[in-house]
Amino acid sequence: MKSHEATIETRSYCSDIAEKLFEQDRGLYDLYQRIPRAISYMPHPSFDEPGAEERFFGPNAAEIHLPGWTDFVQAQEQAETPKKSPRPRLKAGQEAELFLRFNYARYRLSLVVESQQEHPTLGRAREMCRWFRRVEETQSAVTEANLALVVAMARRTRIPNVDFSELISEGNMALLRSIDKFDVRRGFKFSTYACRAILKSFNRLASKTGRYVQNFPASFEPEMERSDYDVKKHDMQREDSVDSLREILMQNRANLTETEQIVVMDRFAIGSEGRGRTLAQVGRRIGLTNERVRQIQKHALNKLRTVMDEEYFVA
Repeated sequence: MKSHEATIETRSYCSDIAEKLFEQDRGLYDLYQRIPRAISYMPHPSFDEPGAEERFFGPNAAEIHLPGWTDFVQAQEQAETPKKSPRPRLKAGQEAELFLRFNYARYRLSLVVESQQEHPTLGRAREMCRWFRRVEETQSAVTEANLALVVAMARRTRIPNVDFSELISEGNMALLRSIDKFDVRRGFKFSTYACRAILKSFNRLASKTGRYVQNFPASFEPEMERSDYDVKKHDMQREDSVDSLREILMQNRANLTETEQIVVMDRFAIGSEGRGRTLAQVGRRIGLTNERVRQIQKHALNKLRTVMDEEYFVA
């Protein structure tokens, strides 16, 4: 049976209500913004019975203990050997009750969503958040109770060029879709329905991977690729440093003498195109020996370095 669905354009009618929620309770505002535009659920006759909410979410609702999840997904070779101790599972009645709670919460949320679309109020927005929180909590509980199905199916599946972790990811998505569409009225166990859906998702993944390998037979090898990020980053830093140095020189914030300015600008071609001049060339221009030009250059660079450290490299 197809699920019932209520479609709603949340952002077209609830902007004022959302603003009020934002002012009063930021947590409810974030929850309200996450409520999807389409609410679907699997119907059940018990949903319209008196006291249905008390049965599913009241203080006397049946307590369901979820089986503990202790299996951590690692590499495929390490995950192939199953544990000898049996894994605790939900009983059939507990599983059915959990799915009824999940769908009842979605059913009530869809009713409130329809009413909110016709006449939005702040109280109804809070009720939407209450039921949406119950939807998320019950969905999380159902998912946690059935995660082992994905790992079990993935261990039995071998797809060339597909990692074990990718199988797990694909299986998890199939599990979530199965939870949304499972109908307890049919009388089947959820594992029967979900395992079939998970294996189908693996088959689709195998077909998609096969087509990809046919179209792109050469696989990507990260070791063969060399990034030029470090080179570009070095060039950018060098250009920034040169611009900063040119600014300091033009404004003479390092208090250089006229001779020091000439030496630095000629030696490093700052403010002109081409290559910098040698010590001998600069010395002939200002009438000093090579050694004296080198000393002046060293002293000027020390001044510039001090200013650069103070103005640009302070943490």
